[in-house]
Amino acid sequence: MVESIFFSLIVLFLSISIHELSHGSVAFLLGDPTAKEEGRLTLNPIKHIDILGTIFVPLFLVLSGSPVVFGWAKPVPVNPFYFKHPKSDMVKVALAGPFSNYLIAIFFAILTKFFNSSYFYLISLYNFLLGTFNLFPIPPLDGSWFLNLLPERFSSIRNFIFQWGTLILILFLFFGLNIVYSISEFLFKFFSGS
Repeated sequence: MVESIFFSLIVLFLSISIHELSHGSVAFLLGDPTAKEEGRLTLNPIKHIDILGTIFVPLFLVLSGSPVVFGWAKPVPVNPFYFKHPKSDMVKVALAGPFSNYLIAIFFAILTKFFNSSYFYLISLYNFLLGTFNLFPIPPLDGSWFLNLLPERFSSIRNFIFQWGTLILILFLFFGLNIVYSISEFLFKFFSGS
């Protein structure tokens, strides 16, 4: 049990570090040096710690006996003024994090076809969870960037979601994680062939 929790935390910290490094790297490739200047182009989890998402949520899940330890990191700083095409480039930056999680998840899901390993399963599942969770359009999650692409007639909805994003996110953590888990399990089964 303790070994499983410890392994889960290591996977979580490394996965969120790769996620944030991916955001910063794509932003850097598109011309924004902000993440690099602030020392965030690193796999060091300490640089990416978010008090709520990296400490309290995982701790709460462990103490409550949750079968899944989950969380998120402090968002990498991005300055869209450096981009040639700010709207589309921000979407690329936003997608980079979940995309990196999906690549890891798919790789380890495929490995479980050949090696019956609970560790590979956990690595895959956690990365599917992180990728899927971050695509929901709730600030500060990556999917919230898609709200900026909505036509102007939806500005009141967009403004409401941005204004109440933290509360919506907390409610989603309590009532919506089963959706994220179901999607992630489906993706794992699809790619692992199980």
